[in-house]
Amino acid sequence: MRAVEIIQAKRDGRALSAAEIRFLVEGYTRGDVPDYQMAAFCMAVFFRGMGEAETAELAGAMLRSGTVLDLSDIPGVKVDKHSTGGVGDKVSLALAPIAAACGVVVPMVSGRGLGHTGGTLDKLEAIPGFRVDLPVERFREVLAATGACLVGQTAELAPADRKLYALRDVTATVESIPLIAGSIMSKKLAEGIDALVLDVKVGSGAFMKRAEDARRLALALAGIGRSMGKRVTALLTAMDEPLGFAVGNALEVAEAVALLRDEGPRDLREVTFALAAEMLLLGGVAADAAGALARVRAAVGDGRAFLKLCELVEAQGGDPDVLADPRLLPRAAHTREVPAPASGLVQAVDAEAIGRAAMALGAGRARVEDRVDPAAGLVVRKKVGDPVERGEPLAVLHCGERGSESPEEVAGRVSRAYQIGAQPPPREPLILERIG
Repeated sequence: MRAVEIIQAKRDGRALSAAEIRFLVEGYTRGDVPDYQMAAFCMAVFFRGMGEAETAELAGAMLRSGTVLDLSDIPGVKVDKHSTGGVGDKVSLALAPIAAACGVVVPMVSGRGLGHTGGTLDKLEAIPGFRVDLPVERFREVLAATGACLVGQTAELAPADRKLYALRDVTATVESIPLIAGSIMSKKLAEGIDALVLDVKVGSGAFMKRAEDARRLALALAGIGRSMGKRVTALLTAMDEPLGFAVGNALEVAEAVALLRDEGPRDLREVTFALAAEMLLLGGVAADAAGALARVRAAVGDGRAFLKLCELVEAQGGDPDVLADPRLLPRAAHTREVPAPASGLVQAVDAEAIGRAAMALGAGRARVEDRVDPAAGLVVRKKVGDPVERGEPLAVLHCGERGSESPEEVAGRVSRAYQIGAQPPPREPLILERIG
């Protein structure tokens, strides 16, 4: 069996056997299959797709490329959440401590920024001292002590996915349902979880632009999970404008902290609370949706969720003082307002364009080896439906030291991302559909 023959078969649209998929994944993990061949395979899958059985086998092969954690000695139901990626999506930063404060055990293995979307690990590392590279034994200790632990993939957990995740980002093969499904489920199932809640984003700032594609992805993910004996629920959520106001790592940490202090933007609260309620249902600590949502609101309202975040941050080496005073987080050297070109009502905000503007300021990476600037990003001041006067700030840029474009160029990107008109735009729901 040769890698080039497998690539050719997929290029020509043939369904691959389990043995062929295992050969390719195992060879790539060992280093026998080079990046350029795996990149060609990813592009073939991007255009030709994979059937249900192929996708499940891909996830299984990547899962078996490393260690699968056994967390059965830690009391409680282990439930994780995964987002398919959006702009301003800092939900995990608040969601994990909320669920843990309510009695759900949350082992969360997260990723870095991918394309125009941010990454949970990059956000966490904006907290001085916070370690996302914990060894497995320390991961288990933190999880047992605090009820949650947020880390990156270790060398032991789904190493095939760890390599492939970075490769997809720089080969324009991110938006492929089989590759997304295999990536997500291999690392999630490696965590030793009992159940999983999926936040499948839909819209201009998501990898899935259409609801039907997001639904296909959600069903593919749920199918893989259930085939391996896991309970899976998915929410399809809107990503046609940034979630919340902050886009950029330290800025998003501060906004997540505001949510845990029972403040924060309405849309961020709604999505976070809905996903947290689903985690409580799967974790068996709430009997119904209304009861789950009430427990989530209580944990935020009485401060338990914020204290849980402080506990978690300290356990992972971070400085909890920055949570008490987010002004201690990394801050950009200078800011710049983006003035509105006209008066009226905001009709639309292109979330992907906003995400790419944040990247250009230094908040994201164009190449695997790029370093992000934790202070860089932007804060949108106007969202869909808001009135705006000509010259009033649409957003404020937080200009990083590693920006790939000048503040003037980025301001132009942001201005073009906005549509301003005279009529009130229709108000679309944030939670589009529940699958599970």
